[in-house]
Amino acid sequence: MNADNSGTSLHSEPLDRLDRRLLAALQANGRISNQELAQTVHLSPAQSNRRHRRLENAGYIRGYEARLDPQRLGLGVMAFVHVSMERGQHRELVKFQRTVGKMPEVLECYAVTGDFDYVCKVVARDLKALSDFLLRTLAQLPGVSSVRSSICLDELKCTTALPLE
Repeated sequence: MNADNSGTSLHSEPLDRLDRRLLAALQANGRISNQELAQTVHLSPAQSNRRHRRLENAGYIRGYEARLDPQRLGLGVMAFVHVSMERGQHRELVKFQRTVGKMPEVLECYAVTGDFDYVCKVVARDLKALSDFLLRTLAQLPGVSSVRSSICLDELKCTTALPLE
């Protein structure tokens, strides 16, 4: 997006009210049929489909996925892990980023400002599995100087829906 926050990118048209309603409906239900989507946003199915494809092609929609329940899958522990890197190890940063990107336990990872270099959202079967992952895998990566974790006690809100207004 442009720095002016107008909802446009360099290579696409601005989003209008109907585009935003269409995106909101898709965020609420990614499996919605084109017919239902058209009814929701008050367009014909052909217009709805055309706008939907345009938004996908313009990159507003990254993809579609099923949100799974970690508890039901035996992943009972979630933690936010703060990682600090050794200073002056620029080559190791690229290795760290590539490696973390391939770790299935790491759901999200962000380069951040502040006291740490990265914050990662991690899932594990139990506390022992989390401890093993942190001590034997993450902390052993080249360039990592420290790893601190905060265990999630309760999920208050978890959404991928972005504010569209």
